[in-house]
Amino acid sequence: MTVMSGESQKASNRKSLSFVLMEACIYHCGDSKCVIVLSVLLIANLCIMCSSSTQKQILLPGFSGSEMDYIDNNGMFLLSNGSVFGFGFVTNSVSDTTSYLLAVVHLATTSIVWSANANSPVSHSDNFVFDKDGNAYLQSGGSTIWTASKGGTSMQLLDSGNLVVFGKDSSSPLWQSFSHPTDTLLSGQSFIEGMTLVSHSNTQNMTYTLQIKSGDMMLYAGLQMAQPYWSALQDNRMIVDKNGNNIYSANLSSSSWSFYDQSGLLLSQLVIVQQGDANTTLAAVLGNDGLITFYMLQSVNGRGTLPITVPQDSCDMPAHCKPYTICNSGTGCQCPSALSSYANCNPGIKSPCNSKDKFQLAQLDSGVGYVGTNFASPVPKTNLTGCKNACMSNCSCIAVFFDQMSGNCFLFDQIGSLQQKDGGKSSYASFIKVSSSNRGSEQGGSDSGRLTIIIVIIIVGTLVVIGVLVYVGFRIYQRRRHHPPSQDDAGSSEDDGFLQTISGAPTRYTYKELQDATNNFSNKLGQGGFGSVYLGTLPDGSRIAVKKLEGIGQGKKEFRSEVTIIGSIHHIHLVKLRGFCVEGAHKLLAYEYMAKGSLDRWIFHSNEDSSMLDWDTRFNIALGTAKGLAYLHQDCESKIVHCDIKPENVLLDDNFLAKVSDFGLAKLMTREQSHVFTTLRGTRGYLAPEWITNYAISEKSDVYSYGMVLLEIISGRKSYDPVESSEKAHFPSYAYKKLEEGDLRDIFDAKLKYNDKDERLEVAIKVALWCIQEDFYQRPSMSKVVQMLEGVCDVPQPPISSQIGYRLYTNAFKSSSEEGTSSGMSENNSDALLSAVRLSGPR
Repeated sequence: MTVMSGESQKASNRKSLSFVLMEACIYHCGDSKCVIVLSVLLIANLCIMCSSSTQKQILLPGFSGSEMDYIDNNGMFLLSNGSVFGFGFVTNSVSDTTSYLLAVVHLATTSIVWSANANSPVSHSDNFVFDKDGNAYLQSGGSTIWTASKGGTSMQLLDSGNLVVFGKDSSSPLWQSFSHPTDTLLSGQSFIEGMTLVSHSNTQNMTYTLQIKSGDMMLYAGLQMAQPYWSALQDNRMIVDKNGNNIYSANLSSSSWSFYDQSGLLLSQLVIVQQGDANTTLAAVLGNDGLITFYMLQSVNGRGTLPITVPQDSCDMPAHCKPYTICNSGTGCQCPSALSSYANCNPGIKSPCNSKDKFQLAQLDSGVGYVGTNFASPVPKTNLTGCKNACMSNCSCIAVFFDQMSGNCFLFDQIGSLQQKDGGKSSYASFIKVSSSNRGSEQGGSDSGRLTIIIVIIIVGTLVVIGVLVYVGFRIYQRRRHHPPSQDDAGSSEDDGFLQTISGAPTRYTYKELQDATNNFSNKLGQGGFGSVYLGTLPDGSRIAVKKLEGIGQGKKEFRSEVTIIGSIHHIHLVKLRGFCVEGAHKLLAYEYMAKGSLDRWIFHSNEDSSMLDWDTRFNIALGTAKGLAYLHQDCESKIVHCDIKPENVLLDDNFLAKVSDFGLAKLMTREQSHVFTTLRGTRGYLAPEWITNYAISEKSDVYSYGMVLLEIISGRKSYDPVESSEKAHFPSYAYKKLEEGDLRDIFDAKLKYNDKDERLEVAIKVALWCIQEDFYQRPSMSKVVQMLEGVCDVPQPPISSQIGYRLYTNAFKSSSEEGTSSGMSENNSDALLSAVRLSGPR
């Protein structure tokens, strides 16, 4: 739950046209005719005011509205019967007053209790639609970013804060917001198994979740692996009615949080207030600090914070302090004495299984424990020595905790902040794995003679270094005094100044930070035309892909382009740039890590195997890629043409969610530009004809490349394959022919199961062939592509294909296989075409 910005309480100061004309009339005429004109204008103005957007207590099919339409009502277009809650558009945050959330708001306190698009804010002109067919959805830039239900007959906001869509049977809702909570629960709202409460991301990109799993309701911190830190069954504040049964649901009343089993039997209660007020609403909010805080939302006294939190102590979570530091209740965070010699109190072990270093266990301060021991399974019973040996023999173990009272031993391969409770009287003996080469203070003292020698060496070495630095500084000063700075120095300074002025630029890392994160660039993920990509892990445990630019001239230009573009855009289908580094000759980009890699490794397989993507997944990847490109073309401040769309630049996360990557070749265009001339860029096989014919390029050039990628997703093969028969070698021409013959089976990937009743296949093939039209005026926009793939609009039969693509590919490949002949490169200026294609080789 968040509180609306004061900016959203703005009032309109616009004059209507009729009032302006009335003033002019009064000034220039005074006879009876003017009176008649004034009367007509006044009546017209009153009609306009009466027909303007007004707030409603029930929405019927056929409604559409944006924040701009309801600016005079603070963006609210739907009110509950008692005007306790409102539904409409509110500003995203205090610092961002230009993007909006579609949200349910407690009007008296302006608290957001539910939102449809928490991660995808929209603009003031984007519409919420409850169409004539009863479909409720939110549109942004031609794309649907949220859908509530289908086939509804009315939409209402109840005084409980529940947004409900009713069907023909009004006794039970088709859809309700109480079944899809975001970060807030309200009085009367049931939270059942299968639902998830998610906090907003904090500055460390950490999110927290609340779920009911395996008969218990638990809170999780989003470390590298989700770490539980609170359990309803373990909270000693619970008033237990019945032991032994599994928790299936939890219901927030006006005074307590009650937990039930699947049959509805009350198991336990957490009392929030001793005596609740039926006229107030109790809210439980999962904040970005990981605590569930309880509020009383009142119409008179505003929002009151209650003293109880879940968990009870902020140190009962693994992310309250930095990893390896100790959280002391009421006194803050401190570094254990055993790790005080390490930078940032972190031993710096990223992946001990891949390290050649030798390790030892450093014992932490007395009474230090870890909240994870309450939820982890111990290793088989052993003593302290056996517990330590178990960690040393397990390369992934980085921390070990031994309970000296119970004899339980706990091993962890990731660690958050530690905790020290009960005045340091904990029974745990705790150890952290550290490198044997960095023993710090554990080496103890040495004899005084050796200490004296060390001191002398340090003093002499320091004086020598100072002398050298003074000499070098003096020489540099003399050189710069007599010689102007070189172009390289000026360029570097220009880069630094340029990067400092980027609005909303991503985090700037030092080279050492990224070198440590990637274990000195040891785990190489891949190679591109402008450098290599390495796997890394940040101190917060999140994984990144670090792109190390190795080309000086062109790479520098691409570096500036990517930091500028990606640093200013955020979309679910675009790869997020976490940060960058520019130090001298070192230029690096740190992206979010996409675990499933690039699309090409999943669709180009010669044999059927376990990594083959099914048609549903492929279609969702194609749709997600289209949405990402539509955002670049239409929803950014500057129109962005990617210029290098290909399967290698479509990355997939753990759930095969597609994200467009690699903006190093992107071209910025103003909103007024429809075309632009630029140097040749891209990859052979995906270039639009206008690249080859030296015509001005536009966003329609990306549409052509996308069409080629979509054909490859459908067919599971490259667009040109000289191994195939002459008819199938250039697959787009073959696809046109088979579509005209009505034979879609030969276009579809033969390794997948063909379903002739799946209409999406024909739609996708038609969309792909529309996208690769030679005449770019015939190609659809990417937002139109999204609509066609989603079935929002019909897809007509594409026109007959041109032969430029066929000529380009056959001549290009013939020249490489028939050297010494002239026939392969004579017609249609094939030498120029092949030269152009080779200039834009794969990155």
